[in-house]
Amino acid sequence: MEPVIAIEWLEDADRDIPLPAYQTDGAAGADVRANFPAADRAGLRLLPGARVLVPVGFRMAIASGYEVQVRPRSGLALKQGLTIPNAPGTIDSDYRGPVGVIVMNLGDQPVDIAHGDRIAQFVVAPVVRARFELSDALDETDRGSGGFGSTGVSR
Repeated sequence: MEPVIAIEWLEDADRDIPLPAYQTDGAAGADVRANFPAADRAGLRLLPGARVLVPVGFRMAIASGYEVQVRPRSGLALKQGLTIPNAPGTIDSDYRGPVGVIVMNLGDQPVDIAHGDRIAQFVVAPVVRARFELSDALDETDRGSGGFGSTGVSR
């Protein structure tokens, strides 16, 4: 049974902008669109190295036991350098505030984000919670305490 994500428009949202939607039957992520308030419908220009919170025009209730991960759209990342700096971002099931997407321009040219543009994708994922316990000793492994790059170079 698939989880239900209930969505409620914000008061100043453009209700003609589509809600998050999967573009193909095999898509793991649902594309989400910029939905600027009426005063900002012209969109914005994101300079190289800059980041901004882009509104999507709604709040949502995520089914308990799930999260919504916010991920970059690969085409925007490749062609324009537009990414999600905290990817994957997490929207928790108990959050009920306005949803926004933090985007960053890693490219060398300004990126224009227009009202209605697909800016990211939402992936719904189950959440596994753990119990964190203090221990006097940890079990040993072949890797041990080797840090970044300690498993060697792939060729």
